[in-house]
Amino acid sequence: MAGLALVAVAGCGAGRTNGGGSGSGLVIGTTDKIFSLDPAAAYDQGSLVPETQIYQQLLNFAPGATTATPDAAQQCGFATPTTFSCTVKPGLKFANGDPLTAASVKFSFDRMLKINDPNGPASLLGNLDHTDAPDANTVTFTLKNANDQTFAPVLATQAGLIVDEKVFSADKVLDDDAVVKGKGYSGPYTIVSYDKNKLVGYQANPGYNGILGKAKTATVSEKYYASSDNLKLDIQNGNIDVAYRSLSPTDLDSLGKNDKLTVHSGPGGELRYIVFNMNTMPGNTPDQKLAVRKAVASSIDRDALSNGVYKGTYQPAYSPVPQAYPGAIEPYKTVYGEKPDKAEAAKFLSDAGVQTPVTLNLQYNPDHYGSSSSEEYAAIKSQLEATGLFKVNLQSTEWVTYSKERVHDGYPVFQMGWFPDYPDADDYLTPFFAPNNFLQNHFEDPGLTAQMAAEATEPDKDKRAAIIQQIQTEMAQNFLSIIPLLSGKQVAVSTKSVQGVDSTLDPSTKFRFSVLSK
Repeated sequence: MAGLALVAVAGCGAGRTNGGGSGSGLVIGTTDKIFSLDPAAAYDQGSLVPETQIYQQLLNFAPGATTATPDAAQQCGFATPTTFSCTVKPGLKFANGDPLTAASVKFSFDRMLKINDPNGPASLLGNLDHTDAPDANTVTFTLKNANDQTFAPVLATQAGLIVDEKVFSADKVLDDDAVVKGKGYSGPYTIVSYDKNKLVGYQANPGYNGILGKAKTATVSEKYYASSDNLKLDIQNGNIDVAYRSLSPTDLDSLGKNDKLTVHSGPGGELRYIVFNMNTMPGNTPDQKLAVRKAVASSIDRDALSNGVYKGTYQPAYSPVPQAYPGAIEPYKTVYGEKPDKAEAAKFLSDAGVQTPVTLNLQYNPDHYGSSSSEEYAAIKSQLEATGLFKVNLQSTEWVTYSKERVHDGYPVFQMGWFPDYPDADDYLTPFFAPNNFLQNHFEDPGLTAQMAAEATEPDKDKRAAIIQQIQTEMAQNFLSIIPLLSGKQVAVSTKSVQGVDSTLDPSTKFRFSVLSK
């Protein structure tokens, strides 16, 4: 409980951005894609970037902070072990002039859970039983499990974005054009022009009253690229001010030698991993399917992926939890070894009666996780087939279609990446392995579910870390619904005149336009 003491409004000062709002505009380039501007339907990095600019939350992460502090709230804290209460700042308004009240907050959380979109972040609210707004400035969250150590930071994630009840439907996803037209958001910026995944124009919102303060640059444009080659060319020639996601390791090495540019890196906790659909993956029985997953885990050479494909910009990952987080261990290394073991992989299959070679239909995405994904998955195909135990059918699909098909059992085995919602080991466990998890791969285990609830509600740091370690060990030994491959940092490239990039490359993975200037 001490770790979740009252979050007071005084906490806002440390992260507040001062001054600004004038000066020339910025142009930011990316190869990411926006899936949706509706918070209920988007749980991806490409959508998080515009959401970070236009939406407000009760709590948010100030640049560089790892603790969530008030944004739309004056204060938040536990009233009882199962009741988390927030006081909403009086006088808040959405960009369209509608009042933002506790009723707006209740509406936002109610619709998130009601819509429960398979591509949305509703799974982060698994411990939320219901939300009440007893008056215009008070919102109360009743939780299923007491002493939730993660609920405060969850309010600062995509699951906690506040929308206008007069603009958004209570039970349907709003299309992007309607989101832009309705201006039912209250963040540091508004969208003034929108050509989806081509060019988006932002204007500073003069009515924003939150932790980020006044935007340092009044106008920002984000340009979307189909190819990282063109993104590299434009930042190299000074046609854009910042390139944020995703340039290849070779591009970054080249751009780092350009005296007109700066390559910025910061903690990010990005995870690259393979997901198995527990229903459609190869194997006639659960035991055979588990054997296939173990054989794959014993056949992948992460060092070769790290050095050969990513030139050391990503490090081998032997757990879903990156090593910088308390409680992180490396059970996949302990159980399956640091290097491929063909004999061990063959034994897993033969013991379960699996005939070889096993046909794996392996899907990857060529645009959302960077242009090197094709090289990465070609290397994985080569590694698996080199054992003689697998025949890999490698296929790729662009992100907008990929996001839809993978949650409807379209892919038996597929690539995913993860960018943390909040800086805590739980964010690499609950979203992956809890019931109704984000992966939608039909994995669920009551024992692991109970352990995840236990770690999320354990206030003793050492005891909590021990539970987190046990979850990682059991996942590696007994389940393997995912196989972690690599972890890496956030990287952006800017011209020398741009300031503020380093301050927003932090563990929250929120790229905030409002702190950038030139």
